[in-house]
Amino acid sequence: MFHVKVDRGDPTELYEQVAAEIRRAIADGEARAGERLPPARDLAAVLEVNTNTVLRALRLLRDEGLLEFRRGRGVTVAGTPDSGAVIAQVRELLDFARSRGYRSDELIELIERLAST
Repeated sequence: MFHVKVDRGDPTELYEQVAAEIRRAIADGEARAGERLPPARDLAAVLEVNTNTVLRALRLLRDEGLLEFRRGRGVTVAGTPDSGAVIAQVRELLDFARSRGYRSDELIELIERLAST
């Protein structure tokens, strides 16, 4: 298991600290693509935090594209911090476009048009 720690004196939310530590482990190669993470309850016990704190961090990393949840197979590393950053930016773009009245297919068409120029 990779090394993850939290600092209760740090004003950063615990789930954000857990997510940052897992991001670091992925970036440093301690956790590689395709590798399974320990169960959330085991991570929570080691970190002495609530299991829901770890689950929240794992969901955040899933949304960033770094982790993948598979029924019966647990949580696996799906990407790198670079790919996660791109996914986060795409999500921001989608949210921004939707708030301006664009549908996803219209946004895709716009991106394809701009990419070919």
